[in-house]
Amino acid sequence: MPVLPVSFSPTTISRVALANVLAHGAIVLTGGVVRLTGSGLGCPTWPRCTTESFVTTPEMGIHGVVEFGNRLLTFVLAVLAIALVVVVVRSRRRDLRPWAVAAFLGIPAQGIVGGITVLTGLNPWTVAAHFLVSMGLVALTTVLWLRSREPGVGEPLLGRPFRLLVGAIAAVTALVLVMGTVVTGSGPHSGDPEAGRTGLDAELVSHLHADAVFLLVGLTVALLVALYATDSPGRVRRAARDLLVVQLAQGVVGYVQYFTDLPILLVLLHMLGAVLITAYTARLVWSVRGPASERPLTAPVEPAVAAR
Repeated sequence: MPVLPVSFSPTTISRVALANVLAHGAIVLTGGVVRLTGSGLGCPTWPRCTTESFVTTPEMGIHGVVEFGNRLLTFVLAVLAIALVVVVVRSRRRDLRPWAVAAFLGIPAQGIVGGITVLTGLNPWTVAAHFLVSMGLVALTTVLWLRSREPGVGEPLLGRPFRLLVGAIAAVTALVLVMGTVVTGSGPHSGDPEAGRTGLDAELVSHLHADAVFLLVGLTVALLVALYATDSPGRVRRAARDLLVVQLAQGVVGYVQYFTDLPILLVLLHMLGAVLITAYTARLVWSVRGPASERPLTAPVEPAVAAR
């Protein structure tokens, strides 16, 4: 008897894809716990935890436990990514295969970047790259999950100006995330007392980050108004509306943490907000194309047959 089914159902693919999304979001938060507790060098080398052991030792204390625990989650991600590739390959959804393979390849890439981050003593620029790779994987697996819930990818549901505006929102979201990592690299939570900082003025980069957020919110509001004014498809309106809600909530958390000297719990909540903004932006990008069964935006209308 075969160990695996000949073909996995769409429901199974969707569930495995969602598990990948949640796992990538979770490891961002556990990585935040590592940094905020000063455990970034709890395992001072890589790929071993110490020069003589792959696992943490009693001498490493609680920081070693926290950092090693975060490393173990990489294996959970790897198992889920392999499962995703298997269920997609053994299904009829050939269009999802490149996405599943990319999600799998992102795991070793993330591990290597994480290793470099440790070996460079938590250099703030490699820490930023480590975070951004995770954000990319959150976006990728979110789109894969949403696509797995439909029979295939259809034609655009919006005209070119709307699609360009959605692309601008995605680009500015990426800019906001990048600038957020620069703010983090210039602030107090370095992950270890000996870790370096960017050397940039923390107040200045925080203001630039806030300016980018204002631009992002403005673009999202403009899109939402235009969508409702033109009676655009509901799936796009809902995606834009939900994204705006998440953006506003994230902005509130960001301002409160800034004016309260970055308390750990608020910083962690802000990281969760970054994950949600990434996922909801990916949802907005996904929403502009309908399912494969939808009529294309430019599809010719068949002439009615005259009654005889």
